[in-house]
Amino acid sequence: MLQRLGFPRVGEHRRFVSAIVADTIGSGLFMPITLLYFLKVTDLTLVQIGSALSLSALLTMPAAFVIGSMVDRFGGRRMMLIGNIVQAAGMLAYLWVEALWPVALATVLLNLGRQAFWGSFGNVVTAITKPGEREVWFGFLQALRNLGYAVGGVLAGIALQIDTEAAFKAVVIANAATFVLAFVLLLDVPDHRSVPAGAADEARPTGGWAIVLRDRAYLQLVLGQLTFVVGIMVLNFALPVYAAETLDLPGWLVGAIFTLNTILVGLGQGLMVRWMTGRVRARMMALAQVFFVVGYAIFVLAGLLPVWVAVAAMLVGAVIYTSGELAGGPVFSATAAEAAPDHLRGRYLGLVQLVWGVGGTITPVAYTWLLEHGTYTIWAVLGVVALFGALYAVRLPRVLPTAGERVTAG
Repeated sequence: MLQRLGFPRVGEHRRFVSAIVADTIGSGLFMPITLLYFLKVTDLTLVQIGSALSLSALLTMPAAFVIGSMVDRFGGRRMMLIGNIVQAAGMLAYLWVEALWPVALATVLLNLGRQAFWGSFGNVVTAITKPGEREVWFGFLQALRNLGYAVGGVLAGIALQIDTEAAFKAVVIANAATFVLAFVLLLDVPDHRSVPAGAADEARPTGGWAIVLRDRAYLQLVLGQLTFVVGIMVLNFALPVYAAETLDLPGWLVGAIFTLNTILVGLGQGLMVRWMTGRVRARMMALAQVFFVVGYAIFVLAGLLPVWVAVAAMLVGAVIYTSGELAGGPVFSATAAEAAPDHLRGRYLGLVQLVWGVGGTITPVAYTWLLEHGTYTIWAVLGVVALFGALYAVRLPRVLPTAGERVTAG
């Protein structure tokens, strides 16, 4: 069945895949109720909770540099194990927080664990796969992550329906348990290393972060990925407000858009990779941005239509927008992983992880500001960013040959 959808054979990687599923189901459990949890179990206001979460994000952002170095030194699997334990500790700390600073500090712990886990993810995927099958594997695991978040979200809905402090705390305990489960599953995953653990220091090229930050070609790829991240964040931070508040469309539409996105990524990611096979990576990066632009245009059109036609238009726009996610995600991930030298891949992908952190920090504020300055201002700005990203992507192969390679499906 998985092969018909364009996904790889799991085989010997079953425990690694299961660990990813466990982690994402747990995260999907808590993410939808994050703000509601703190409103339920503390006396903090919504503004105070938001401030605590934003502060923790800012405090942990520089950790990407440290984690990248640790991945190169200790190996990706070991850092994923550490990440799971730290996430479990941070989640359990939520059971006792009552004030702003404890919330912020517990979230710092949780964020550090998340960065260690996902900052190592690309390194492990690259190590356990072969050239020629990376897009398939990154796409497959992205699809699993989305489905895991969806399952977690459904279970979170039960807690929301019960709506008691005990139910919310049960979600926290369940999330912590999934991190422990992922830890146990990863224990039996082979510790693939690009450089043998006992290799002499002189066998390792020196330079560390200095080499990474002087690699102009890779920095250009990172900038291109930032334009993609800006588009990806639209689903979480712009579409819900635009649909429910700006256009005053039915409240269920937001949930329908998220559900539609999850199903499309879960079932369509492998098919998209299969369709892209043989095509130049940079052109697929550009195509992803074009999908975003078309989606944005339909969102604008929805604002000019009667309510029920607008609802249909928003759903169509969401399908096209999600096609951008399907096209760009695996290609950017595979290119970033393969363009990095083996001995410094942790640092290189740490830089990519930092880009996602920056995007997650600035886009909520930026999108809120843009939504307050006109009905369509945000889509005009995002359209310009996406068009720039598309033009920028097609030029990448001139400086980064890996971006000029063709998508393969193993």
